[in-house]
Amino acid sequence: MLIDSHCHLDFPDLAKNMAPILALMKANDVACAVCIGVTLEDLDRVLALAEEWPTILASVGVHPEATGGREPSVSELVELARHPRVIAIGETGLDYYWHKDAPEWQRERFRTHIRAAREAQKPLVIHTREAAVDTLRLMKEEGAAAAGGVMHCFTETWQVAEQALEQGFYISMSGIVTFKKAEIVRDVARRVPLERLLVETDSPYLSPVPYRGRTNQPGYVKHVAEEVARLRGLTYQEVVDATTDNFFRLFPEARSKVSQ
Repeated sequence: MLIDSHCHLDFPDLAKNMAPILALMKANDVACAVCIGVTLEDLDRVLALAEEWPTILASVGVHPEATGGREPSVSELVELARHPRVIAIGETGLDYYWHKDAPEWQRERFRTHIRAAREAQKPLVIHTREAAVDTLRLMKEEGAAAAGGVMHCFTETWQVAEQALEQGFYISMSGIVTFKKAEIVRDVARRVPLERLLVETDSPYLSPVPYRGRTNQPGYVKHVAEEVARLRGLTYQEVVDATTDNFFRLFPEARSKVSQ
């Protein structure tokens, strides 16, 4: 079985089509998809999906791009993470692509999430865009290694990946790895130790080849795994087995919540 370690099923393009989405997951042997929280205001939608469908798990957090909503506290995130379907803290991190002018609030929010993850003993789901130096620095300063986690939808260089790996984090490949011009990402996919690799869709975004330009969905994670296998000279089943084992090693409480 295969796991989509990061998606946004509560977003409208997906939430209104759950029946065919779940059917494709089943057809492609995708046993679980983690629906990621991005704001506190929308968290009820995420949790409702995880409560309704046994193949969906959840995370709680406020995305680094999110503005205008309520800021989380450490205690609130810890309390929300007690929900029985929540396995992670995030999506959190830093994104300087959209917020170049005043990133200090992002850094403080990221620190809050790391502290909450350590207290809740839940892994982190980390987003970084044009902010790798500060992301890695804050991870080290706040002791993110104590919580562990994943650098999701990885788009940085191998040198950044090495530093994240040194802090005990996993690296997750998205549909970008199927894009022929994404050689930096493809290089990382070849070099990450197999025992530290995850796969995801980040749906509804970043549909893999051959579905570029369409709405992404968890069932398409199969094509991410196929491309990783091709790049590494492995069989598809070897990548499926390794990434699924890695998922349960990183998120051990998920094992009892997913049918195997």
